[in-house]
Amino acid sequence: MAGTTQAAARARAVTGGANRWVVLVVLCVSLLLVALDATVLHVAVPSVTEDLRPSATALLWIVDAYPLVCAALLILFGTLGDRVGRRRVLLLGYGIFGAASAVAALAGSAEVLIVARALLGVGGAMIMPATLSILRAVFPDRRERATAIGVWTATAAIGAATGPVLGGFLVQHFWWGSVFLINIPLMALILPLGRRLLPESKGSADGPWDVLGALMAAAGVLTLVLGVKRVGAGHGLVDDWTLAPLCAGTALIVLFVRRQKRRAHPLVDMRMFSRPTFSTSVGCIVLAMLALVGLELIAVQYLQLVLGLSPLETGLRLLPLTFAAMAAGATGSHTLRRFGPRTMVACGFALTAGAVLLLVLMGQHDRPALLTCAFIVLGFGLQTTLFGAYESMLSEAPADCAGGAAAIGETSYQLGAGMGIALLGSVMNAAYAPGVASVPGVPDTASAGAANSLGEAYDIAARLGGPAGEALRSAARQSFVHGLHVTLLVSVGLLVLGALAALRLPRVMECAAQHAELPAQRADEPSAMAAQPMVPAAEAAGSGRAGH
Repeated sequence: MAGTTQAAARARAVTGGANRWVVLVVLCVSLLLVALDATVLHVAVPSVTEDLRPSATALLWIVDAYPLVCAALLILFGTLGDRVGRRRVLLLGYGIFGAASAVAALAGSAEVLIVARALLGVGGAMIMPATLSILRAVFPDRRERATAIGVWTATAAIGAATGPVLGGFLVQHFWWGSVFLINIPLMALILPLGRRLLPESKGSADGPWDVLGALMAAAGVLTLVLGVKRVGAGHGLVDDWTLAPLCAGTALIVLFVRRQKRRAHPLVDMRMFSRPTFSTSVGCIVLAMLALVGLELIAVQYLQLVLGLSPLETGLRLLPLTFAAMAAGATGSHTLRRFGPRTMVACGFALTAGAVLLLVLMGQHDRPALLTCAFIVLGFGLQTTLFGAYESMLSEAPADCAGGAAAIGETSYQLGAGMGIALLGSVMNAAYAPGVASVPGVPDTASAGAANSLGEAYDIAARLGGPAGEALRSAARQSFVHGLHVTLLVSVGLLVLGALAALRLPRVMECAAQHAELPAQRADEPSAMAAQPMVPAAEAAGSGRAGH
């Protein structure tokens, strides 16, 4: 009886207090800042280069320090939030993010800016999984949670798309440091609001927290992503500085998984992956990002270098994609209830594949109507896919593991994005380079340089001048478009694979019941730790756990 009373009090502490929709607003503002910071620096890179004069390696770390550190620490802070309190980790993340923003804005050297960007990654890794795990706890009813996740995913899309536009405006009217300075007043506002409005929630606190496992996961993801990024930058797999981190990262991840399987109280319960819905959802997130993130970077190059659009015009051309993604997020809850996870995610992949196939019709001349139509379908399809996959993954995970599950989802997103850049970038380079290898009248050294990128080919063509320069410029444009078409077709193949994988998801959205238990319960766990029995969502608030 006493246990039941404590469980009910715990549930009231999580879901009571501030209105849950107000809590959702606070969480979405948190996510917006993190998503903005992932892309806001891109347009400021030329100004940073002019002011701080970083080396090529330092400039690479200025750009990559944030996503690398953030990806590496997601599992660590996601599982720590389950143990010590998700609200506590989130508020600490706010403080670190605000302080790091101030250091980055006022950085007087490349080294200081790199450290500040790394600290921003630490703050981001605290904020991202905490927002999703708190959202799961605050919305125990799956129907409401689906609506909340729709708003959450749409906010992420808005932040990522708005970053370059906002950054361009600030750099044009102020200085590059202003792209970081905007975080400070927002964090000064959201920190006291979060302290006052956000409820605290925890997972199971049984057993010691696996510090060694957390560090092993962080080091494994960091080195693996670093290796993948080097592949995406054009370094060969046999290069020592590429092969070593890839092998080390893979080995550490394998050791981490084996360690978690042996422990009575693991950081991440690997039995979640034996659930088809959970493992399939994670796989769909990876495949979606694998197919599209690298393609997005290539598309931006196409808009600017082939069609000759300015950065502002490029941003405007991409706005239909953002608006379509927002629409998919806003209607995702209704779509999920109406069609179920299987149909929703599979059709999202199919829509996205159709949009990518439509882009194959693009050539060396601008076709704005075709481009706009393709971007609208692509944005809606991609967001539909991610919405269905994230919602299914989070609802399948036990409430006690919400932070770890959210961290796995975000890590899968980051790994998929990194591998996508590496894979599609390699495909693009392989299809592009032969077209500029032997242009009549162009020296071999110039052809070798032009094979690196279309931008470099244009620079070399301008230096050559005359018929040779014009021939190289024309050949490079034609070869880039050919490479784009090949890359698009590879992306379509990955998206079709994702659609087939989505067929393993449940046919209908189960709102009234919870899954019984994780399979293959360990013999050394007490029977009271078995997963909760199937209960109606309306009764979940009295069970001490946020239900599905």
